Amino acid sequence: MEPAAGPAPLAQTPDIAAEAPRRRSLSPLVMIWRQLLNYPGRLVTAGLALIVTASATLAIPAGFRLVIDRGFGNGGNPADIGRWFEYLLLIVTVLAIGTAVRFYSVSWLGERVVADVRLAVQGNLLRLSPSFFEENSPKEIASRMTADTAIVEQVVGSTVSVALRNAIMAVGGVIYLFALAPQLTLGLVIAIPVVILPIAFFGRKLRTVSRTSQDRVADIGALVAEVLGALRVVQAFNQEKREAGRFGAAVERTFEVAKRRIMIRAVMTAVIMFLIFGSITLLMWRGAIDVANGVISGGTIAAFVVTGGIVAGAFGSLTEVYGDLVRGAGAASRLAELLGERPLIAAPTRPLALPSPPRGQIAFERVTFRYPSRPQQASVREFSLTVEPGETVAIVGPSGAGKSTLFLLAERFYDPQTGVIKIDGVPLTSADPEEVRRRIALVPQEGVLFAADARDNLRYGRWDASDEQIWEAARAANAETFLRELPQGLDTFLGEGGARLSGGQRQRLAIARAILRDAPILLLDEATSALDAESERLVQDALDRLMADRTTLVIAHRLATVRQADRIVVMDEGRIVEEGTHERLSAAGGLYARLAALQFDAPHITPHG
Repeated sequence: MEPAAGPAPLAQTPDIAAEAPRRRSLSPLVMIWRQLLNYPGRLVTAGLALIVTASATLAIPAGFRLVIDRGFGNGGNPADIGRWFEYLLLIVTVLAIGTAVRFYSVSWLGERVVADVRLAVQGNLLRLSPSFFEENSPKEIASRMTADTAIVEQVVGSTVSVALRNAIMAVGGVIYLFALAPQLTLGLVIAIPVVILPIAFFGRKLRTVSRTSQDRVADIGALVAEVLGALRVVQAFNQEKREAGRFGAAVERTFEVAKRRIMIRAVMTAVIMFLIFGSITLLMWRGAIDVANGVISGGTIAAFVVTGGIVAGAFGSLTEVYGDLVRGAGAASRLAELLGERPLIAAPTRPLALPSPPRGQIAFERVTFRYPSRPQQASVREFSLTVEPGETVAIVGPSGAGKSTLFLLAERFYDPQTGVIKIDGVPLTSADPEEVRRRIALVPQEGVLFAADARDNLRYGRWDASDEQIWEAARAANAETFLRELPQGLDTFLGEGGARLSGGQRQRLAIARAILRDAPILLLDEATSALDAESERLVQDALDRLMADRTTLVIAHRLATVRQADRIVVMDEGRIVEEGTHERLSAAGGLYARLAALQFDAPHITPHG
């Protein structure tokens, strides 16, 4: 991933297919570790606090040994007893402060890493071409950005800290146990491999089930977003019960996978805890006999018992956090897949600069294009068309003729398989896509608005526009009147997708946005197709002002909107089949004439005509 402003880039994976073997291990967590290295100061603080708290925990049994052997062992002198209890109190104080520092540091790291992961994933997604989203559901991706990053936050902010603390206590505890009673501890060490084997056995099963469980959770998120996004359609067709059934089935599938995961973890925990505490119990039994025989002191066996309990608890916790680490590895691998994606459309190493000032010419030269999801079917075939600066060209034809594809190619969301597309004489593949798109303003079929206020939606065309420029554009787009009537004017929140506005109002905002863009090339995609007569008149009036002195490509099914075009290009099956003015094409008797007859003469057709 190329460096960008903000947090340092995360570790990348070169190929999604390469992730398959990684899903069977904890190696995807390396990506998270590399991100943690961006914050060395906080990482060192957390590490030192972790070592201090683990050491303080292990020092408590030593304190009990001193209390028993030196405090009570000296005839119960209150001064001696008090001194060793003061030692214990000091350990507890250090433990409390260290725990607070550790908790804050690791929690901060967890939240920071999640923020950086989200920023990096979103930044990479915004670079990807539309072809990626043909095969990958945005709703499922959104679920990864929430559910999987939440798992990563838990792993960094809790699980890793717990795992490291228990690992330190387990190793340090075993060392201290050797110092206390070597023979008893030797039996404990021999028992450790017996515990490790079940971890490896159950862990392999748990990794697979955890990955599946996360996929099922993502499915639920995608389904919720899909249904709620189309709620009016669901209710209009009385499909509430069916959608509830679909959701219920998805939830049950998720629950079934979760039950398998929980069962594996429960069995793994039970087996390992039995082995750990069973071994400790047998060793304690042996130790009690040694105390009775005078081989070791009471303080030593007390310290051994407490330390043995700490060691057993540490190993037991490791079995539980291992399951969380596996889930974290699964989440990290899914996020790494998104980070590993590379855009198919990218700027060349040395892009050619477009001429300045811009002329606004756009040319298609023998262009053939097939969508990646439909490689057998050409949407555009051997297409050639040159639109001169300031010219208005209308593109008409039946659905599926390839009209909208031309706009996608002009903005370089895709590259054609053969042929060349040029702006002002420069091939798009030789130019920077950002510079190409700065020369183009788009008015889509439906005015796409964001869940923001009116001002931000308007200045999306030019983010540095002043309020005066925004009102000027709104006036030119016939949008000023209704904008001034909004409760807070430009500061009025427009709702999800501009839900608080009518279709005509949304379309006029889209035109105002294009006016602010002030680009030399204008693309109009069915800009008036879904409007009533009054809204269409207002929108068409705004479009006429927008099109003045600009190179314009217009897609329209309603032929009344393209009569005044300088040229009309008629497409069918990805090719140009006719070209000319409205009058000439109407007189030619071809496809355009038939389309025009259907629209203009249909009301006058008799049952026999």
